[in-house]
Amino acid sequence: MTSSARIAVDAMGGDEGLAVMLAGVARARRRYDGMRFVLVGDEDAIREGLKSHPNLTAASEIVHAPEVVTADDKPSQAIRRAKTTSMGIAIDLVKRGEAAAAVSSGNTGALMAMAKLSLRTMPGIDRPALAARMPTLGANDVVMLDLGANTEVDSRNLIQFAVMGAAYARTVLDLEAPRVALLNIGTEELKGTDSIRDAAQKLRAATHLPLKFSGFVEGNALSRGDVDVIVCDGFSGNIALKTVEGTARFVADLLRRAFSSSIRSKIGFLISRPATDLLRHHLDPNNHNGAVFLGLNGIVVKSHGSANEVGVETAIGVAAKMVRDDLTRRIAEDLGNFEAQAA
Repeated sequence: MTSSARIAVDAMGGDEGLAVMLAGVARARRRYDGMRFVLVGDEDAIREGLKSHPNLTAASEIVHAPEVVTADDKPSQAIRRAKTTSMGIAIDLVKRGEAAAAVSSGNTGALMAMAKLSLRTMPGIDRPALAARMPTLGANDVVMLDLGANTEVDSRNLIQFAVMGAAYARTVLDLEAPRVALLNIGTEELKGTDSIRDAAQKLRAATHLPLKFSGFVEGNALSRGDVDVIVCDGFSGNIALKTVEGTARFVADLLRRAFSSSIRSKIGFLISRPATDLLRHHLDPNNHNGAVFLGLNGIVVKSHGSANEVGVETAIGVAAKMVRDDLTRRIAEDLGNFEAQAA
């Protein structure tokens, strides 16, 4: 099997431990039959864990890593230990072409720092961006970027984020021409900073790209499903993401409290259970798991630290789709077309 079908998994990263990581990889193995895995971490512990997943053993290789990046490690500390940690070794396998993608549930800041230092940015990309999917009321999720990699950006960065986000949406959402919008304080053309307005002007003119620029979108419309890609700076994006996640937890906790407040409420819950189960599934972050560092010379997927085995499977599925569609090449082609047309 070629390296294009191999996913390097940081088996020791994440809050839920090795058992959950292996269970998630095993689920992905059943879903993606031709996929093979490089499991990076404590070799003895991984071999013991694989006894519970015989279907995964034949499709996996183990690479021993004596250390683990913890949640408390600073990025600078993690970089110094990159050659001995499961996270650093998984990224290095991508750099050396021995794996087509790396997946980790570990420390986000450390993963971002090590990925940027090891893989470097693609030609034509000034800064990589962190992208993720969020649930909407529409037919599909919405891709949002940047979610924290760059707190301050200019119009050129926003345009590059739009191109990368559209290419990513074409892969993970199976869309031919995703609808792209810039996050702004209003939908009118005169609203926003100079950078946002300048980026909007140039994206409107980029009719040759496989995307549909839809102008501006406000924070109260993030989950409406009116657009497929939302572009912003990392400062605004991270706040928006945490607000959406907090609101989802608030609604779920509020419903749980309301349905357990009295006998009548409990009866109402039993009657409405099919609807509440659908809501719970739609809001479950495990079903939308897998943030991606776009713009690097390699594929790195960040799984949520608290992801369960379904979430780990979802994150690996994101990596598998990016490998299948050769997302790095797609981004390079779209960016080259944009630059050529602009010139």
